[in-house]
Amino acid sequence: MRNLALACALLPLLAACQTREPDPRGVEPGETLLTISATGRADSRPDEARLRLGVTSQGPSAGGASQLNREKMARVTEALTRLGVKPDDLQTQNLSLQRIDHGKERGQFRAANIVEVRLTDMARVGEAVTAVTEAGANVLGGPSLRVSDRETANRSAYAAAYKAARARAEAYGEAAGLKIVRVVNIVDGGEYGVPPSPMMRMEMDAAAVQTSAVAPPPPPESGTPFNPGVNRTEVRVRVDFALEPA
Repeated sequence: MRNLALACALLPLLAACQTREPDPRGVEPGETLLTISATGRADSRPDEARLRLGVTSQGPSAGGASQLNREKMARVTEALTRLGVKPDDLQTQNLSLQRIDHGKERGQFRAANIVEVRLTDMARVGEAVTAVTEAGANVLGGPSLRVSDRETANRSAYAAAYKAARARAEAYGEAAGLKIVRVVNIVDGGEYGVPPSPMMRMEMDAAAVQTSAVAPPPPPESGTPFNPGVNRTEVRVRVDFALEPA
């Protein structure tokens, strides 16, 4: 009986000495977990334009249509070369030759050669459109405007997203009498682009912080009017904060 009574007396002490299971959320006893989702935005001036252009030709024979198309495409390529476009910046997208089997042109042949052109001199995009059209291009689409180094361009957006999350967490903590003691987890929510637009200010939601380090646009050149505007990218982040009483 005496040993049994001693064992019963020691049970609470042994239970107290047992290791507490860690909280799977990553917080310690006495801490409060706060999860914040926020966004950050960055404006970047496009430094690359992609044009889809080419020529289509028609002739009484397959050979005639092909020959005529090659001659036209050679003139278009020469015009691009004079603008500084290198062979690596030209990529064939479609090459076709087909017989026309309907309508008044039945029995003739139509040849097509479509290429994608990468232009890195944004000041000459309008000039390029005019030049290839005058050289004989009768198919033209685009431009698709891009930022070649997206990762570097978006770094300010990543920082802005985290700062927005931290600022909101501090506001919640102050209201609840708590303070941030550490960051438990950061989850990158990815990015998505907003279609290019002229520089204009848009109303932002409470979670977004916008940054802009965009150089002024280049002076207009001769040729078709062209304004690259800016590409806007928004990134999302989720941050888990551990708070404790202030």
